[in-house]
Amino acid sequence: MTQVQRFTINTVGRDFAVGDIHGHFTKLQAALDAVGFNPATDRLFSVGDMVDRGPESTDVDVWLAKPWFFAVQGNHEQMAVDAHRLSHKGQASYIHMINGGAWLYGLSTVEQAFYVDLFAVLPIAIEVMTPIGLVGIVHADCPFDDWAQMLGVLEQEQGAMQRSVQTICQWSRARITSENDTGVSGIRAVLVGHTVVLQPTVLGNVYHIDTGGWRGGHFTLIDLATLECFPPVNPELCSR
Repeated sequence: MTQVQRFTINTVGRDFAVGDIHGHFTKLQAALDAVGFNPATDRLFSVGDMVDRGPESTDVDVWLAKPWFFAVQGNHEQMAVDAHRLSHKGQASYIHMINGGAWLYGLSTVEQAFYVDLFAVLPIAIEVMTPIGLVGIVHADCPFDDWAQMLGVLEQEQGAMQRSVQTICQWSRARITSENDTGVSGIRAVLVGHTVVLQPTVLGNVYHIDTGGWRGGHFTLIDLATLECFPPVNPELCSR
């Protein structure tokens, strides 16, 4: 597993990020169509939680095979990996099941292993170079107020320390629940999902973009080069 995946600047097209998908890929495609997404030149980055809860979780392999689609590992992908490694026994599989993972356990053991192998190699963090500087992506939160400090732990530490930071990256709601607008230094912006918001919410330079497209809301796409949201929102609603 590569902890951090890095991308050079897109010189021929646009880069977008999207919030949690949760098995609603048809609805995601409609959002891409609405912004004129061009798969020949544009790229799409997912903040993770591509599966569970929605009806199209089994389509995740098709999307991960697209040369323009990239994702970090969300807590739902991590739950699937953990449950599989424990042979579906105990608390790990139960937690995944009650959080929308039943689709996986209805598949054959070979199919289950196929999907889990896809999830297991996803990075915890993504960096994308843009004309305005580096943009970072993690699923839930950055555990430090300095981006480089987080990368240092992910890439150089092992064991309990690394796992603790991974857990915060995938599960924490601390920044948004406390309305911490300190931001993260060393990076232009950090894009996260995990916590559903009515409109994209900006705290410092941390953009929360899971607007609940998977549960009746809408998918928000954010242009990494401009940090402009689609569909457009009232600027007063885009920050706290």
